[in-house]
Amino acid sequence: MSTIRFAALQETLNRKALKVEENEKRSVLFGKNVFNKHAMQQYLTRSAYESVMNAIEKGTKIDRKIADQVAVSMKDWSISRGATHYTHWFQPLTGATAEKHDAFFESINGSLAMEKFDGEQLVQQEPDASSFPNGGIRNTFEARGYTAWDPTSPAFIYETTLCIPTIFVAYTGEALDNKTPLLRALQAVDTHATAVCKYFDKNASKVNATLGWEQEYFLIDDALALSRPDILLTGRTLLGHLSAKGQQLDDHYFGSIPARAMSFMQDLEQECMLLGIPLKTRHNEVAPNQFEVAPIFEEANLAVDHNSLLMDVMEKVSRRHKFKVLFHEKPFAGINGSGKHNNWSLSNADETNLLSPGKTPMKNLQFLTFFVNTIKAVHEYEELLRASIASASNDYRLGVNEAPPPIISVFIGSQLSGVLDDLENVTKGKLSPEEKTDLKLNIIGKIPEILLDNTDRNRTSAFAFTGNKFEFRAVGAQSNCATPMTILNTIIAKQLKDFKIEVDALIENKNLKKDEAIFNILREYIKASKKIRFEGDGYGDAWEKEAKKRSLSNHKNTPEALKVKVSKKAVSLFEEMEVMSKVELEARYEIDLEEYTKRLQIESRVLADIAKNHVVPTAIIYQNTLLENTKNLKEIFGDDHKVIAKEQIELIMTISNHITEINALTIKMTNERRKANKFNGLKSAEVYCNKVKPFFEQIRYHCDKLETMVDDNLWPLTKYRELLFTR
Repeated sequence: MSTIRFAALQETLNRKALKVEENEKRSVLFGKNVFNKHAMQQYLTRSAYESVMNAIEKGTKIDRKIADQVAVSMKDWSISRGATHYTHWFQPLTGATAEKHDAFFESINGSLAMEKFDGEQLVQQEPDASSFPNGGIRNTFEARGYTAWDPTSPAFIYETTLCIPTIFVAYTGEALDNKTPLLRALQAVDTHATAVCKYFDKNASKVNATLGWEQEYFLIDDALALSRPDILLTGRTLLGHLSAKGQQLDDHYFGSIPARAMSFMQDLEQECMLLGIPLKTRHNEVAPNQFEVAPIFEEANLAVDHNSLLMDVMEKVSRRHKFKVLFHEKPFAGINGSGKHNNWSLSNADETNLLSPGKTPMKNLQFLTFFVNTIKAVHEYEELLRASIASASNDYRLGVNEAPPPIISVFIGSQLSGVLDDLENVTKGKLSPEEKTDLKLNIIGKIPEILLDNTDRNRTSAFAFTGNKFEFRAVGAQSNCATPMTILNTIIAKQLKDFKIEVDALIENKNLKKDEAIFNILREYIKASKKIRFEGDGYGDAWEKEAKKRSLSNHKNTPEALKVKVSKKAVSLFEEMEVMSKVELEARYEIDLEEYTKRLQIESRVLADIAKNHVVPTAIIYQNTLLENTKNLKEIFGDDHKVIAKEQIELIMTISNHITEINALTIKMTNERRKANKFNGLKSAEVYCNKVKPFFEQIRYHCDKLETMVDDNLWPLTKYRELLFTR
């Protein structure tokens, strides 16, 4: 049987298997293909199960003998679910996922065979480290790297492969992936948040960072996407005249989901349920053919894995439905782009949200403590948060009237702002009994009532409080959540560490009671971080001027924004919190700059190719048609043809002007690109940003003008009105 026929048969069998399970409730399907607690309880011995759970909950190491037991059980379970191969599933610094499949199959003496998978294969593998982005950490001749099992994220089966989430590190120990720094950041925030929780509950033992992402995307007909070289090679349209109808009627947002898109969503949700991805929400987004999917909140490491897995699954499912899914932040001009809103919070061991007030003054004080410390952390490290969402593709989206500006600010709403203003005026030092009563009853006591109806949201804020969580809205749709989550949790951990030191000092040196010490420090934090809070419109020039007065950064492009990643302040932060070393930070900085440069390089080359080899030749063909028409009119009408063919002659001249401009601009852009290629690192990125990229819009302008003039039957590229309104 040919490979193609076998693949088709396997696809048919997989689809039939899904159809069989479609009638089951989602709750029954959920996690069927995940080696979760339920599966482990069925397949592991009690001691092995307890060992794995201790590793997940307490971070203890798993003995190699136990690892052997887990491996055998994992193999038996996965084979019972149809798996034939296994892979260490990891997230290298490409931003995507990586996997190398090995069969369970092992031969015995050349004549017999068996399925084999042991603890050594489970715990560690050795992929080529030099073939992935490493920022100079590994030389080509030093290829060794290791993937190591992450038991906190459960193994799962996708298609016929057992996927084992792992970290990826160099032979010398440096992180070569996105997961390793994230796990370190989550450990740091757990340590320091738990220490602060003990002020309010002496038995506090663990704090988890939680994440609920919202994934926006476009669905484009696959056949139409294949007709656009720019979509295929860059993920976005580099040219294209705006459709007469776009999103101006607001008729797509939350509208009835088109039948074809609904079929895709149902299939996607079916796959996700089996993989344990807790999808909850689906709806039309603002732009035509734009949609959103969102899950229930999860522990941050698992949520990051699930989002990376989701994007892989969406790519595969979309092909089944003859769609191409676009994750680019700005695939079309003139309409909304796509983000990946990261809803972040903290919860303790019993899953109580630390950013939700409680029924007692003590619980409300705990809420205020984490609430104010979060604002203070963003204030101290707003440039790092901006750097965490910097990319060539997100630069097209940020600051346009659908996404937050590149200025990081915190929106908390007028009611909570009033609470903080009241706290700012609390007496410094010891409090009288009357002041304590007034504070607890009239300020802290009213917080739950305030939040009950606090549904106000500011879409122009990059970091907004939305009731019981902070929403980091500026993250790009195709970004890996790990980067912003690593930075956010690191700065929160650092802030909570400093907070505890300051509170303890007041208790010990100033003889203040615990509550008084906390109030005093929060009061100072509210004052110190006031300039990061902004309740107004973040799109206007007025906010830019105001932000400048407040000394807030406004890094409008990626090369400018990334510099902070290797600043002394950043290096000190990450080394103190043991999240990343200076070597790891510098490597990521180099990789980010290189990716930025390469993406603009690719876009420049593709744009030049389309302009010279598609647009200009087509315009010339149409121009020749007009010229022939003009000649014919002259033969019939003589000198009167100049009046009769006036419009044709003017159109011929206009087309000529646009062709001339396209050719001249393309040559200039190519020359600037060649200059940029002579440099490396930051210099190359800056030249691409400031010298090459400006030509994109100039060339596009003339190409788009020609699109409106040339015969529709001749135009070589599928138009916006066709791409955006497929059903």
